[in-house]
Amino acid sequence: MESALDEAHKATGHDDVPVGAVVVGPDGGILAARHNERELTGDPTAHAELLALRDAAAVVGGWRLEGCTLVVTLEPCPMCAGAAWASRLDAVVYGAADPRAGSMGSLYHLGSDPRLNHEITTVGGVRSGECAALLGGFFEARR
Repeated sequence: MESALDEAHKATGHDDVPVGAVVVGPDGGILAARHNERELTGDPTAHAELLALRDAAAVVGGWRLEGCTLVVTLEPCPMCAGAAWASRLDAVVYGAADPRAGSMGSLYHLGSDPRLNHEITTVGGVRSGECAALLGGFFEARR
């Protein structure tokens, strides 16, 4: 989570919501680390999770990220939870819950829907206070 938080801080440098994500490989090493870049790129899909998943897939040479874990500072939205499912991750670990759009436990749980062909172990609340404070401070400064 420390690396994901480091990435999240980078997003504020270009006025993006401070969310960071890392993909950890089966050996415990970081395959990819990214932060939100929607404002920077003008791309609505440039969420930290999607960018990190794309980079990790490039590193492993394919779309299947079996044995990997996505670590992110904010609970993934529906788009990012869907990408986590599609990449066949083993696990998602997140910091702050997102009661408005969270799709790994808050509003939906795409990682544990038995109707889908793949389930994802999900752990929420890791360093949640720190993750939530970073997001809260960002939005407070914008008001």
